[in-house]
Amino acid sequence: MSPTNIPEGSTERLILRPLSLADARQIQGLFARWEIVKYLANKVLWPYPDDGAESFLREVALPQMERGEAWHWTIRLRADPDQVIGVINLILGEEDNRGFWLDPAHQGLGYMTEACAWANDFWFDTLGQSRLRAPKAVANTASCNLSRRMGMQVIRLEDRDYVSGRLPSEIWQITADEWRTWKLARAAEGAGPAKKSAGQAGKRRKRHRLLG
Repeated sequence: MSPTNIPEGSTERLILRPLSLADARQIQGLFARWEIVKYLANKVLWPYPDDGAESFLREVALPQMERGEAWHWTIRLRADPDQVIGVINLILGEEDNRGFWLDPAHQGLGYMTEACAWANDFWFDTLGQSRLRAPKAVANTASCNLSRRMGMQVIRLEDRDYVSGRLPSEIWQITADEWRTWKLARAAEGAGPAKKSAGQAGKRRKRHRLLG
């Protein structure tokens, strides 16, 4: 599945548009912030180079997409589809299967819950994967809480290297069956990802920093 036929996604409030080289300028302007990068893997350069976004797209993301090894989407609001507010990706492998970041100005509103729910569906239903794993720094409490709320479980503890240094980490996992069970439970409650998250947004606004 090449970048030309990776599908665009949509949720109640979001559009997930496949990453393209044209996104480099907006990503460069958003991404080079300590609060975004500090809990990302240390392969991210810091200070972030002036051409960091374009180099990542040309040398990493777009080639991965061409080879069918990874799927990268920009996150945009339906109300403002020309503005990038974050990125989410899925990557084949034993671990590090999902990653994301979001502009701090849009954190705490449940957007990443919506994006992750769509991405999980794509991972399990379209790609036919049996499990999804995502390492997270223990200190990245908002991202860990998101995983917990969405039915994931910690399967292992270890130290990992991040932009901010070597930190205790948790490996989070959810299987295809567990994900479908989680969705059924939410449907039975009458609360999809958007409604569930929007209802909690006020409580989380000050402490929510979704990175991971």
